[in-house]
Amino acid sequence: ISAVPFHMWTPDVYEGAPTPVTAFFAGAPKVAAMALVIRVLFGAFPAMEDQWQQIVIFISIASMVLGAFAAIGQSNIKRLLAYSSISHMGFALVGVAAGTPEGLRGVLVYLAIYVVMNAGVFCCVLAMNRKEGYVESIADLAGLSRSRPMLAFVFAMLMFSLAGVPPLAGFFGKFYVFMAAIEAGLYPLAVIGVLASVVGAYYYLRIVKIMYFDEPAEPFEAPLPGELTAVLGVSGIFTMLFFVYPAPLVAGAQMAVMALFP
Repeated sequence: ISAVPFHMWTPDVYEGAPTPVTAFFAGAPKVAAMALVIRVLFGAFPAMEDQWQQIVIFISIASMVLGAFAAIGQSNIKRLLAYSSISHMGFALVGVAAGTPEGLRGVLVYLAIYVVMNAGVFCCVLAMNRKEGYVESIADLAGLSRSRPMLAFVFAMLMFSLAGVPPLAGFFGKFYVFMAAIEAGLYPLAVIGVLASVVGAYYYLRIVKIMYFDEPAEPFEAPLPGELTAVLGVSGIFTMLFFVYPAPLVAGAQMAVMALFP
């Protein structure tokens, strides 16, 4: 699902495709691929777990480490998000590697949270619009907190959530998969995941620093259309308040798990 194949083409596709198309690539294909992997491994080959588990562990580690370190030097926001997506699929695979109902539940919760956060992030990217068209340089976000304070606040919150900062939704996604790995005895995998998450926090927080502390760049043009503002609002509220009432999502994931583990 990730690691070396994604490294070869995902950043180029993210950068070259129109931003709405990139937003689609960032969510739907990954969820579909992960669902297929879960269905095949847990549905068709549960008795071969000791054989496929090592492969999943390797892909998970490769994805987390590659995504965390390759994104550090990126100046294009969409290329950065491409490497971020590689890293996040590695985190999701931690739950698959656990090979337990708890791990599968963690994966489903993680994917749901990731899709919602990603939708909000790409709404923010679509707001990076000037007279000459869309801009994609991270430097263009400089001073956004002064020209568009609400957009900057929601974008910053989504960055913190992608980094896994509590009590935002992204923290709980990582918490569920890491706890599943620990309960399955995969301590090194959980430790590597936490370290990769710490490294990844650097480039997320760099965006926040640019928006709030750098000298302002040229402001963006007209605000987001109403439908995108609504998506951004839902994503922001979900991300910020998930900890208040996570039960429906967790219960839905548990029901899906029971279908595979009756």
